[in-house]
Amino acid sequence: MEELVNTIVGYIWSDALVYLALGVGIYFTVATKGVQFRYIREMIRLLLDKSHSSRGVTSFQAFCMALSGRIGVGNIAGVATAIFSGGPGAVFWMIVMGLLGGASAFIESTLAQVYKQETHGQYRGGSPYYIEKGLKLKKFAILVATVTGLSYGVLVPGVQVNTITDSFQTAFGLSTTISTIAVVGLLAFIIFGGIKRIARFADIVVPFMTIAYLCMMAIVLVVNFAQIPAMFALIVKSAFGMDAVFGGMVGTAVSWGVRRAVFSNVAGAGEATFSSAAAEVSHPAKQGLVQGFSVYVDTVMVCTATALMILSTNMYNIVGTDGKMLVEHLPGVVAGTAFTQSAVSTVFSGFGASFVALAIFLFAFTCLVAYYYIAETTLVYLDNQLRFPVLKTVLKIVFLAVCFFGGIQSASVMWGLGDIGFGSMCYLNFIAIVLLSKPAFKTLKDYDEQKKRGQDPVFDPRVAGVENADFWIEYSDKHRSQ
Repeated sequence: MEELVNTIVGYIWSDALVYLALGVGIYFTVATKGVQFRYIREMIRLLLDKSHSSRGVTSFQAFCMALSGRIGVGNIAGVATAIFSGGPGAVFWMIVMGLLGGASAFIESTLAQVYKQETHGQYRGGSPYYIEKGLKLKKFAILVATVTGLSYGVLVPGVQVNTITDSFQTAFGLSTTISTIAVVGLLAFIIFGGIKRIARFADIVVPFMTIAYLCMMAIVLVVNFAQIPAMFALIVKSAFGMDAVFGGMVGTAVSWGVRRAVFSNVAGAGEATFSSAAAEVSHPAKQGLVQGFSVYVDTVMVCTATALMILSTNMYNIVGTDGKMLVEHLPGVVAGTAFTQSAVSTVFSGFGASFVALAIFLFAFTCLVAYYYIAETTLVYLDNQLRFPVLKTVLKIVFLAVCFFGGIQSASVMWGLGDIGFGSMCYLNFIAIVLLSKPAFKTLKDYDEQKKRGQDPVFDPRVAGVENADFWIEYSDKHRSQ
C-alpha cells in the first residue's frame, strides 16, 4: 500500500502542480496590483471587526476557522520534511509561495462570499457553490464537492492524528492506541456540536496556540540570534544554487518549498472557502482580505520561524538528490516533529519535546475540526444536489473511524494520502478560480472604488456587474431600506 500511495503522490505532485501553484499566485498578484500587499492595514482592521448575526460567524471567527486548517502539522513536521528533502533553499521558496499565495487566498475567499447562500438558517458556500453559480458547470461542481469531501473526510485527517500520537509517544511514552482513543473522543464531542461550537472552539484555541508557539520560537531564536544572519544567507544561497553543498538541489528546493507551502497554507486549494462563506460581512472582498492575511500568519510567520529555529540550532538532516546524506546532525532521526522537538530542547532542556507535543496536539486537533466542517459543507451541497440526507450522519462515523485508523498506522502512508487529497483539490480549484477571474476582479474593483470615496463598502452585484450572486441582491436591498 505504501508503494502504491507513493507512486500516486509522484504523479500528482509533479512539476506541473508546482509551477501551476506558482503561476496562479503570480497571475493574481499582478492582476490585482498586489492586493495582498497594498491592503495589509485594511486586513488587520477587518480582522478585528466583531459584527455578527445568528446566521453567520464573525470575520475573526472565520479567520480562526480557516487558520485552524492552515496551521497544523505542516508548520512543524512539514517544514522539517521540506528542509530534509529540499535543503535550506526550500525555505526561501516556501516564503515566496506564501507571499504569492496571499493573492490566491484573496480570490478564492472573495468568490466564496460572492456566491454563498443561506441554508437551514446558516451561511454555506465554498468551491462547489461558486463553480456551479459562477461557471454554471453543475457536474464540475459535484466533482469538486465529491473530491473535497473525500479528501477532508477520508484522505487528509489521518496525518494529523498520526502526528499527534507520534509526538505524544516520543514526549510522554503514551501508546498510540490510548492517544488515538482520547483524540477521537474529544473530536466527537466537538463535531457533534455543530458549526457554532466549531467556531467558538477555533475562536478560543487558535489565537492561544499561535501566540504560545510563536513566543516559544522567539525565545529559541533570541538565544541563537548570532546564527540567524548566517542562516538567512544559507537559505538564499541554497535557493539559487550558490552554496557549495546544496548547489545541485535548486529544482528540488523549489519543488519541496512550494509543495510544503501549499500543504501548509492551502492557498488556492479551496480549503478556506468554506469557512470564508460562513462569515457575516458587508462586502465579499472584506473576507478575501482577512483570509489573505491568514496566509501570512501561517507561512511567512509560523513556517519561517520554525525553519529558522531548526536551522539555527543545527537540529536537522538533509538528503541529497542521489539519496545519500549531505548533512546529518541527528543520526538516525527521521525528518518530522523530531527536528523541531530537538531544536526546542536545546534551550528548554527536558521540556522541549513535551511543549512541541502539546503544540502539535492543538495545531493538529484544530485542523481536524476544520476538516470536518469542510467535509460537512460539501455534503450539505451534495445533499441539495443528490438528495441523500443520510450522508451527513454517515460522515461523522466515517470521519471518526478514519481518524482512529490514522492514529495507529504508518506515518509515511498517512502523509502520502494527505498529499493525494490536497494535490487533487489543488488542480481542480486552481483551474476554477482562474476561470472565475472576471467576477473576482469586478468585486475587487467595486471595493476599491467605494474605499476611494471614503465609504464602508457594501456589495451590490448589480452595480459591480456580477451575475448569480442572489444572496447579495437581497442583502443590498435590505441595507438600502434601513
